[in-house]
Order: sequence, then structure tokens, then C-alpha cells
Amino acid sequence: MTVHATDTTPAKIRFTQGFAQRYTGGRREFEIVTKNLRGVLKGMDAEFPGLGQVLEEETTVAINGDIHDEPGYFQLVPPGAEVFFIPKLEGG
Repeated sequence: MTVHATDTTPAKIRFTQGFAQRYTGGRREFEIVTKNLRGVLKGMDAEFPGLGQVLEEETTVAINGDIHDEPGYFQLVPPGAEVFFIPKLEGG
């Protein structure tokens, strides 16, 4: 039996362990039904006030393995996608 993703298939949101410990009480995985990155940011901000801004400013995002260094709010997030936030590396 083949199961096809629908518009209500949630995206899987994932964080590194260190990031999760700092911002989400250690929880690393979430599911959000959305069509774009803005929906992910708003959903995370609703659960953890201020986290949306942190995600925008301090992370790089990979959607289904494609890295977006400067993602826009309307970057598409397909149903069932894996969205992984990676803390930005800083150097001097």
C-alpha cells in the first residue's frame, strides 16, 4: 500500500541538540502543517515566544537537504518535508 502526502501532512522540524537545549527545553523535533517557512517560524514562535526571530537571525535552514543560507519567508515547505535548522557558524 502506498501512502501519498497530502496538504495536511506535517513538516518535521528538527534542531541540533545544543540548540534545542538552549531554546526548547531539549526538545529536538516538532511537526507543523505549513506551506512555507514563514508558517514554520510562526508556529515555533507561538510555542516558544521569541524563537521565530532567533531562527531567522541565528540559523541556516535545510529543507529536504537543500541548504538555504538566506531563506525568505515564502520559501516553500512541501507536505512531509524535513526542515532542519543549523546554528550559523561565526568566525573571525
